[in-house]
Amino acid sequence: MTAAPNAEHPLNRLRLQHGWKAEAMLARIAAQHQALGYGRLSARPEKWSRWTRENAPVHPTEPTQLAIAAVVGGVTPDQVRALGWPAWIHLALRDDHTLWESPWTVAGTIEALDHTAGGHMDRRGFLTTITGGTLSAVMAHWALADPATAAATSGTRVGADVADACDTRLGALRHLDDALGAGPVYDAALAELRLLGTILRNCSYRTDTARRLFGCAAEASRIAGWCRDDSGSPIAAQAHYATALRASASGGDRTTGALITAFWANTRYAAAHDPRSALDLIDTALRTNRNAPASPRVTAMLHIRRARAHSLMGEPSPAYRAIDAALHTYESGVPTHEDLPTVYWMNTGEVLQAAGSAALSLNDPRRALSYFDTAYTHPDPYRPDIEARGAAIYAARRAEAYLALGERDAAVETTRSATTQVTGVTSDRAAQALSSLHDHLNHQGALPADTEVLVALRRAAKPTDTQDGAAPA
Repeated sequence: MTAAPNAEHPLNRLRLQHGWKAEAMLARIAAQHQALGYGRLSARPEKWSRWTRENAPVHPTEPTQLAIAAVVGGVTPDQVRALGWPAWIHLALRDDHTLWESPWTVAGTIEALDHTAGGHMDRRGFLTTITGGTLSAVMAHWALADPATAAATSGTRVGADVADACDTRLGALRHLDDALGAGPVYDAALAELRLLGTILRNCSYRTDTARRLFGCAAEASRIAGWCRDDSGSPIAAQAHYATALRASASGGDRTTGALITAFWANTRYAAAHDPRSALDLIDTALRTNRNAPASPRVTAMLHIRRARAHSLMGEPSPAYRAIDAALHTYESGVPTHEDLPTVYWMNTGEVLQAAGSAALSLNDPRRALSYFDTAYTHPDPYRPDIEARGAAIYAARRAEAYLALGERDAAVETTRSATTQVTGVTSDRAAQALSSLHDHLNHQGALPADTEVLVALRRAAKPTDTQDGAAPA
């Protein structure tokens, strides 16, 4: 029995986007095929049906795909070849249907991976669709979605060794991001997403391998989202976080999903200026993980992100309660080597640095300095050698606290430290924090002795090309 044409096939959605009938689009493709020097192409209606039916075994040839790309525009031949059929079509689509409306199934997750692996999300659509209601719907689906339960039986057989290799590559990416910043790492994260999408779509594997591969895809998409956020593109970052949540659900990994939620919450309160929706994300993650094996470090991160959101809403009591909860959760947790490798950087000093940021947002600079000081003197201290851009951001906030207390000399000296932390690391978040500090120092009236540090601040806070919004500070 022949499968019926699939109205949701990306090629059909692309056709409808342009307002063409299938016959008209086929005629355009045939004409372009000949114009590109590939010869004549039949435009019979059944060709369209073969391309777009459910699980269609017939794919257009590469020359035909290149002709389709030329007809619709916005996709290069290299992208067509790199992503393959039908993944590259998502680059030409101008809607966000894939991310927000696809079913929360294994097939829906693979489609979302294809969509975001191209790295070109429609900015205007996201600006209008990432609302509190959209986030609530995503989190509700995530909390209820079922993990992969069936094996894939066609294609090259892959097993735990492939999942191990993917885990190793992602671990290297995390550390490269620490050393180099988001800019150079983003393209590598997209390459991992494309590779994992290809494996999940075309290979055969057991259910346990499928879940591990989806877990890797969740981490690759989280890294990509973090890179876009740190490069000043929070809208695109949230597309990657939405895809990462889908992949974590397909992998049956609620703890990784909670980690992704913590990163998404940071984007919501810092870049989208919507701390209320950040709290909703965090609360859902904590409720969903209540009865599941969890990472103490991930849970501590959720609590400290909750503290930051409350601080930005001007709510000191719940903010300080959340700080206490973060410290208690972390200190009563397991040793680092027994926790998730994705949160190797999370320790007591990191929690205290974030607590200092919360106190500073609450206009309590003296308490902020107390947190900042303790972060370095604690037996489990903050380690600036692990992540230079974070160290620069916290040093800038420490300097802001000194300025608020009228201790200008201490602020200037701390500023010197902040400007040296980001050498060689690309980070829009760090640049924004240093730019804000420069403005505050300058506003108070620059002294002759401050000239050197102000020049260093301007260099360290050089503007970066943002894609869709201001980066969080």
